[in-house]
Amino acid sequence: MPGFFFSHNNMAELNGKEDCKLAEGRIYKKKQKPFGADLKNYLKCMVPHIESGIKTSNSRNVRLSAEEVIQWSQSLEKLLASQSGQGVFREFLKSEFSEENIEFWLACEDYKKTKSDHLHGKAERIYEEFVQSDAIKQINIDYQMREATAKRAQAPTHTSFDEAQKTVYILMERDSYPRFLKSKAYLNLLNQLQTNTSK
Repeated sequence: MPGFFFSHNNMAELNGKEDCKLAEGRIYKKKQKPFGADLKNYLKCMVPHIESGIKTSNSRNVRLSAEEVIQWSQSLEKLLASQSGQGVFREFLKSEFSEENIEFWLACEDYKKTKSDHLHGKAERIYEEFVQSDAIKQINIDYQMREATAKRAQAPTHTSFDEAQKTVYILMERDSYPRFLKSKAYLNLLNQLQTNTSK
Protein backbone atom coordinates (compact mmCIF):
# COMPACT_ATOMS: atom_id res chain seq x y z
CA MET A 1 0.00 0.00 0.00
CA PRO A 2 1.36 3.43 -0.82
CA GLY A 3 1.99 5.75 2.05
CA PHE A 4 4.31 8.38 3.36
CA PHE A 5 7.40 7.14 5.14
CA PHE A 6 10.34 8.77 6.85
CA SER A 7 13.53 6.95 7.60
CA HIS A 8 15.29 7.59 10.86
CA ASN A 9 18.93 8.31 10.10
CA ASN A 10 19.82 8.35 13.74
CA MET A 11 19.35 5.11 15.68
CA ALA A 12 19.83 7.00 18.94
CA GLU A 13 16.72 8.98 18.07
CA LEU A 14 14.74 5.75 17.93
CA ASN A 15 16.14 4.55 21.22
CA GLY A 16 15.67 7.90 22.93
CA LYS A 17 19.39 8.07 23.72
CA GLU A 18 21.64 11.04 23.14
CA ASP A 19 24.35 10.69 20.54
CA CYS A 20 27.69 12.07 21.69
CA LYS A 21 30.95 12.67 19.86
CA LEU A 22 34.34 12.71 21.52
CA ALA A 23 36.62 15.37 20.07
CA GLU A 24 39.83 16.66 21.57
CA GLY A 25 38.96 15.14 24.95
CA ARG A 26 35.56 16.90 25.09
CA ILE A 27 32.15 15.40 24.70
CA TYR A 28 29.85 17.21 22.30
CA LYS A 29 26.21 16.28 22.30
CA LYS A 30 24.74 15.93 18.85
CA LYS A 31 21.69 18.15 18.52
CA GLN A 32 18.55 16.02 18.49
CA LYS A 33 15.55 16.75 16.32
CA PRO A 34 12.62 18.06 18.33
CA PHE A 35 10.01 15.45 19.21
CA GLY A 36 7.75 14.94 16.18
CA ALA A 37 10.08 16.81 13.79
CA ASP A 38 9.56 14.25 11.01
CA LEU A 39 5.79 14.76 11.18
CA LYS A 40 6.19 18.53 11.21
CA ASN A 41 8.51 18.43 8.17
CA TYR A 42 6.15 16.02 6.41
CA LEU A 43 3.21 18.36 6.91
CA LYS A 44 5.23 21.43 5.92
CA CYS A 45 6.21 19.89 2.62
CA MET A 46 2.64 18.71 1.95
CA VAL A 47 0.93 22.08 2.34
CA PRO A 48 2.74 24.03 -0.43
CA HIS A 49 1.80 21.31 -2.91
CA ILE A 50 -1.91 21.19 -2.19
CA GLU A 51 -2.87 23.10 -5.33
CA SER A 52 -0.60 21.05 -7.60
CA GLY A 53 -1.27 17.69 -5.97
CA ILE A 54 1.05 15.45 -3.99
CA LYS A 55 3.17 12.81 -5.66
CA THR A 56 2.95 9.53 -3.82
CA SER A 57 5.23 6.55 -4.13
CA ASN A 58 3.11 5.05 -6.92
CA SER A 59 3.25 8.30 -8.96
CA ARG A 60 -0.45 9.15 -8.65
CA ASN A 61 -1.46 12.70 -7.87
CA VAL A 62 -3.32 12.96 -4.59
CA ARG A 63 -5.10 16.19 -3.69
CA LEU A 64 -5.44 16.86 -0.01
CA SER A 65 -8.35 19.12 0.86
CA ALA A 66 -9.63 20.67 4.06
CA GLU A 67 -12.82 18.63 3.63
CA GLU A 68 -10.87 15.36 3.58
CA VAL A 69 -8.87 16.34 6.66
CA ILE A 70 -12.09 17.32 8.46
CA GLN A 71 -13.53 13.89 7.61
CA TRP A 72 -10.58 12.27 9.39
CA SER A 73 -12.02 13.67 12.63
CA GLN A 74 -15.34 11.85 12.14
CA SER A 75 -13.93 8.40 12.81
CA LEU A 76 -10.76 6.35 12.79
CA GLU A 77 -12.33 4.33 9.98
CA LYS A 78 -12.52 7.43 7.75
CA LEU A 79 -8.95 8.39 8.65
CA LEU A 80 -7.65 4.92 7.72
CA ALA A 81 -9.71 4.86 4.50
CA SER A 82 -7.60 7.79 3.24
CA GLN A 83 -4.09 7.09 1.92
CA SER A 84 -3.00 10.55 3.05
CA GLY A 85 -4.70 10.00 6.41
CA GLN A 86 -2.80 6.75 6.89
CA GLY A 87 0.47 8.55 6.16
CA VAL A 88 -0.15 11.43 8.55
CA PHE A 89 -1.47 9.13 11.30
CA ARG A 90 1.52 6.79 10.87
CA GLU A 91 3.93 9.70 11.34
CA PHE A 92 2.01 10.74 14.46
CA LEU A 93 2.25 7.19 15.83
CA LYS A 94 5.99 7.19 15.09
CA SER A 95 6.31 10.31 17.21
CA GLU A 96 4.65 8.33 20.04
CA PHE A 97 6.75 5.21 19.35
CA SER A 98 3.65 3.12 18.61
CA GLU A 99 3.70 2.79 14.81
CA GLU A 100 3.54 -1.00 15.14
CA ASN A 101 -0.22 -0.63 15.65
CA ILE A 102 -0.97 0.90 12.25
CA GLU A 103 1.65 -1.29 10.57
CA PHE A 104 -0.04 -4.41 11.98
CA TRP A 105 -3.50 -3.13 11.02
CA LEU A 106 -2.35 -2.42 7.45
CA ALA A 107 -0.58 -5.80 7.22
CA CYS A 108 -3.86 -7.48 8.24
CA GLU A 109 -5.81 -5.52 5.63
CA ASP A 110 -3.32 -6.65 3.00
CA TYR A 111 -3.45 -10.22 4.34
CA LYS A 112 -7.24 -10.39 3.85
CA LYS A 113 -6.73 -9.69 0.13
CA THR A 114 -4.09 -12.41 -0.26
CA LYS A 115 -4.69 -15.38 -2.54
CA SER A 116 -5.20 -18.61 -0.57
CA ASP A 117 -1.97 -20.23 -1.80
CA HIS A 118 0.08 -17.34 -0.33
CA LEU A 119 -1.66 -17.18 3.05
CA HIS A 120 0.79 -19.41 4.90
CA GLY A 121 3.86 -17.30 4.08
CA LYS A 122 2.16 -14.01 4.90
CA ALA A 123 0.65 -15.40 8.11
CA GLU A 124 4.09 -16.53 9.24
CA ARG A 125 5.62 -13.12 8.47
CA ILE A 126 2.85 -11.22 10.33
CA TYR A 127 3.09 -13.57 13.30
CA GLU A 128 6.89 -13.23 13.54
CA GLU A 129 6.91 -9.47 13.03
CA PHE A 130 3.99 -8.46 15.26
CA VAL A 131 2.46 -11.25 17.36
CA GLN A 132 5.08 -13.57 18.86
CA SER A 133 6.25 -12.62 22.33
CA ASP A 134 9.71 -11.50 21.17
CA ALA A 135 8.56 -9.81 17.95
CA ILE A 136 10.47 -6.74 16.83
CA LYS A 137 7.23 -4.76 16.46
CA GLN A 138 5.20 -6.58 19.10
CA ILE A 139 1.60 -5.39 19.36
CA ASN A 140 -0.13 -4.91 22.69
CA ILE A 141 -2.46 -7.91 23.07
CA ASP A 142 -2.97 -10.15 26.07
CA TYR A 143 -1.50 -13.63 26.50
CA GLN A 144 -4.72 -15.49 25.62
CA MET A 145 -5.18 -13.57 22.36
CA ARG A 146 -1.49 -14.03 21.49
CA GLU A 147 -1.83 -17.81 21.95
CA ALA A 148 -5.13 -18.01 20.05
CA THR A 149 -3.67 -15.94 17.18
CA ALA A 150 -0.59 -18.18 17.09
CA LYS A 151 -2.82 -21.27 16.71
CA ARG A 152 -4.87 -19.63 13.95
CA ALA A 153 -1.67 -18.58 12.12
CA GLN A 154 -0.49 -22.21 12.01
CA ALA A 155 -3.51 -23.16 9.90
CA PRO A 156 -4.10 -19.80 8.22
CA THR A 157 -7.39 -18.57 6.81
CA HIS A 158 -8.32 -15.06 5.70
CA THR A 159 -9.69 -14.41 9.21
CA SER A 160 -6.68 -15.66 11.22
CA PHE A 161 -5.76 -12.20 12.49
CA ASP A 162 -9.24 -10.65 12.73
CA GLU A 163 -9.50 -10.73 16.53
CA ALA A 164 -6.03 -9.30 17.09
CA GLN A 165 -6.62 -6.68 14.40
CA LYS A 166 -9.90 -5.67 16.07
CA THR A 167 -8.13 -5.33 19.44
CA VAL A 168 -5.40 -3.13 17.94
CA TYR A 169 -8.01 -1.03 16.11
CA ILE A 170 -9.91 -0.45 19.38
CA LEU A 171 -6.64 0.46 21.10
CA MET A 172 -5.86 3.05 18.41
CA GLU A 173 -9.45 4.33 18.42
CA ARG A 174 -9.56 4.84 22.19
CA ASP A 175 -5.99 5.92 22.80
CA SER A 176 -3.93 7.26 19.88
CA TYR A 177 -6.71 8.62 17.65
CA PRO A 178 -8.13 11.15 20.17
CA ARG A 179 -4.59 12.41 20.86
CA PHE A 180 -3.96 12.67 17.11
CA LEU A 181 -7.05 14.88 16.68
CA LYS A 182 -5.78 17.19 19.45
CA SER A 183 -2.19 17.21 18.18
CA LYS A 184 -0.58 20.37 16.84
CA ALA A 185 0.35 18.51 13.66
CA TYR A 186 -3.28 17.69 12.80
CA LEU A 187 -4.69 21.06 13.89
CA ASN A 188 -1.98 22.99 12.03
CA LEU A 189 -2.53 20.97 8.85
CA LEU A 190 -6.28 21.56 9.03
CA ASN A 191 -5.79 25.27 9.72
CA GLN A 192 -3.37 25.69 6.82
CA LEU A 193 -5.68 23.85 4.43
CA GLN A 194 -8.67 25.93 5.53
CA THR A 195 -6.63 29.14 5.11
CA ASN A 196 -5.56 28.09 1.60
CA THR A 197 -9.18 27.21 0.70
CA SER A 198 -10.51 30.57 1.83
CA LYS A 199 -8.01 32.52 -0.32
